[in-house]
Amino acid sequence: MSEDSAKKSLEQVTGWELKNEGDILKLHRAWKVKNFVKGLEFFQLVAAVAEEEGHHPDLHLVSWNNVKIDVWTHSVRGLTDNDFILAAKINELKLEGLLSKKKATSHE
Repeated sequence: MSEDSAKKSLEQVTGWELKNEGDILKLHRAWKVKNFVKGLEFFQLVAAVAEEEGHHPDLHLVSWNNVKIDVWTHSVRGLTDNDFILAAKINELKLEGLLSKKKATSHE
């Protein structure tokens, strides 16, 4: 998928941004969770969706309460429609009780 196409598709997945890492275009989003255990619970929810979709994102729990997710298709070393589908399904997760009221920063 071209960067222009990705930018257009990005409009469909609120909160996600494009990230170019080593010439690989990825979808990236960050959340701040209440604590370390809540971050692991978040990952369990994401894992269930990922397994259902057969598409597995890169999950990062940084500094005990910062959840960061990168979605991309490893086999094509970039983005496909499946990445945007997975991002949309992650957006639909019920995260009440997991998230901190503080805003997450997505930049590493």
